[in-house]
Amino acid sequence: MKIYLANPRGFCAGVDRAIQIVVLALKKYGAPVYVRHEIVHNRYVVEGLQNLGAVFIEELHEIPLEHRTAPVVFSAHGVPKSVPADAASRNLFYLDATCPLVSKVHKQALRHQRHGRHVLLIGHAGHPEVIGTMGQLPEGAVTLIETVDDVSKFNPHDPSALGFVSQTTLSVEDTAHLIEALQERFPLLQAPAAESICYATTNRQEAVKAAAPGADLFLIVGAPNSSNSRRLVEVAERAGARMSLLVQRAADIPWDGIADISLLGLSAGASAPEILVDEIIAGFRERFEVRLELAITAEETEDFPVMRVLRDVELTAQDMAFVNGTA
Repeated sequence: MKIYLANPRGFCAGVDRAIQIVVLALKKYGAPVYVRHEIVHNRYVVEGLQNLGAVFIEELHEIPLEHRTAPVVFSAHGVPKSVPADAASRNLFYLDATCPLVSKVHKQALRHQRHGRHVLLIGHAGHPEVIGTMGQLPEGAVTLIETVDDVSKFNPHDPSALGFVSQTTLSVEDTAHLIEALQERFPLLQAPAAESICYATTNRQEAVKAAAPGADLFLIVGAPNSSNSRRLVEVAERAGARMSLLVQRAADIPWDGIADISLLGLSAGASAPEILVDEIIAGFRERFEVRLELAITAEETEDFPVMRVLRDVELTAQDMAFVNGTA
């Protein structure tokens, strides 16, 4: 069996930074460190942080009174403005791990509003990033666009005062399709000052496109609630893979049904650690004679620093292996 391994894959700089913030906070302040929502969408990462002393909550009121001095970390997906305001009202010490590229989308949406535009957000309802972006502006100032049907149904008060932004983890093709439909209906629609879809999403999709043609099966390592991972499954099938599956671990692979596979594509979403990719490759090596080839389409050098208050903490080699997804 030939395994065509897409590169870039796995952790992006924003995910790396978010995990590092939780680990650094644990090292500096001790356990518990509370984390509002999953820091990133990956069960392996969440359970690993829980083992280190992180406590995951859905809302800030869940923090016990006796732990109100413990740090609370906001996830990489971003939060509405109401969340840090709530934290301040409770006198909580919070660390915002929002990915800088998500923060950039927040700023773009606010820029549209400052210019008197109603904001159209291309994204998926209920996703934490969409909730966070919509929560940057007053209620009614943002309209979510998920489908072409949403475009046709949208009737703005002033068609000449519209601007759009996008969820960072969408498929480039799907977003382009919606933007085209919006621009056709609203010719004066203003684009954001910079591309909303992040470099990591684009790079992982391009690598999957390069590895997918002719693949009997393409596996994407990622969580079911990971938007960028689900988009990679779609990209693989559109790019020529006969079938594509989203799996979290080697145990999720339907081993009994893949005996006839000769070409396997393999990649991982931006919140999936490399150790899970290694686990899957090991599973194939146990069952097949495997030859690995790389589909390299970009080199990523981005590095997002953590906030100043945590920069005096040193991480061990073992800590860094966990942060980087290799342990």
